Amino acid sequence: MSSIHDLATWEPLLRLVRDAHAEQLAAPGGCFTGQITLGSWTLPAPQPRPAPGRALQVADMQDQFTAVERVQDALRADGASSVSYMVETAPDGRSLLHIIDLGPAVEHGVMSPFVGALLLVEGAVPEPWRRLPEEVPGATPAPSADPALLERTLRERLPDAIGATEEEIAAAEARLGVPLPDELKALYRVTRARWEDWGGDYAAQERVSDAVGCELFSLDGLYIADAASRPCPWQFAADDAVVTAPDAAVQGLVGSPGWIVFGDNGGGDRLAVDLTPGPGGHKGQVIVIDHERTIGAGLRADSLTRTVIDLPDGWHQNRDAEGPPVVARVNTHYLDSAEAAAHPELEVLRIGWRKGEPVSLAPVVGLPRLRTLTAIPGALADPLEIAGLTGLEYLSLGPEDWRVLLDAGAVPRSLSAAGIEVQGEQPPLPILDLANELLALWDRPLIGRTVLDAGR
Repeated sequence: MSSIHDLATWEPLLRLVRDAHAEQLAAPGGCFTGQITLGSWTLPAPQPRPAPGRALQVADMQDQFTAVERVQDALRADGASSVSYMVETAPDGRSLLHIIDLGPAVEHGVMSPFVGALLLVEGAVPEPWRRLPEEVPGATPAPSADPALLERTLRERLPDAIGATEEEIAAAEARLGVPLPDELKALYRVTRARWEDWGGDYAAQERVSDAVGCELFSLDGLYIADAASRPCPWQFAADDAVVTAPDAAVQGLVGSPGWIVFGDNGGGDRLAVDLTPGPGGHKGQVIVIDHERTIGAGLRADSLTRTVIDLPDGWHQNRDAEGPPVVARVNTHYLDSAEAAAHPELEVLRIGWRKGEPVSLAPVVGLPRLRTLTAIPGALADPLEIAGLTGLEYLSLGPEDWRVLLDAGAVPRSLSAAGIEVQGEQPPLPILDLANELLALWDRPLIGRTVLDAGR
């Protein structure tokens, strides 16, 4: 047994849970659930209140830190990154500690140990993460693109900079597997932006940032912003869709093999040269990949030359394409029925709370592109109508609806991932058992659970 399964590892945390939830845990069946990772944790202990006029100190929370660190040390010793737990009061009054190992086939949920997406097919990713850029015949650099002007301007601004050699540029191209556009070569011929070239001088680094208009990555730091560079949990990614308007400058992709990232705007958003522009864009335009979004990018300038010459501050995102939405929401605030959402381009259907009768899925049966369906508990008139949705790759339902499908042997075999919609307070263990039933249908690793007797 590994140390994460030793009661001694958990004793400080157990004391905090019992003290903070004494009333809740006094009755049989009372429980508290949480999660510990190497960088965060769920802990019930109330935050201490410092004395008036004094800020909260590390020492004020030392008991919490000590309890968490003991579990984190055990995780490191086991080569693990996270663990979910539940403290439960047994019928005879004893405390039981459930240590839950979600395993490699389950994403972590928002409310641990409630599970996130169940990964039914190893390595599968949602459709937007599989989408490659469309060819745009005739895409050319913008008239403003001028590598010679770009290089002259930067040499005037950075007369003492150390530039990259042709051999270094060729090595970067070999590493990336794509030729660098002429403007990007011109930039790095002036400065290769290596920290060691600045000799630890932050002012020199700042001069480069000011000259280029961003925090410039070194030549060795260039990378391709393909879809894999922008990971997102299934339960959120399955709701995304790639949409590019007919006149869009930037394709609405998760990532592209033609997005070469060369810098940061100082707020976590990445700047890239775009070699796969949208129908209304230019090859080599500069785009901004927003770190708060999981899909799409905004246009900063139509060329790297214009970016450096004009030093623009912001960017603009593509407008939404006209026509029926490919992602539809049926709830109180949006559409009132599946019929209102139904059209041949529909990819994602989310059914939430609404007044009136439960929703029938009959209007969306047979739609060729429908791949994601999520429905809160009680929202569906007949869960067995899901059998007519033959192209689903992600399905998220309440426990009762999953029970109907499981008992009827009607769980869609087209699924790559699945979710369990949990509303309000629900006992965690039946949710975990349901998740294991679904995982077993695909012969995937199950969620493990160790129960330790923590005494009274």
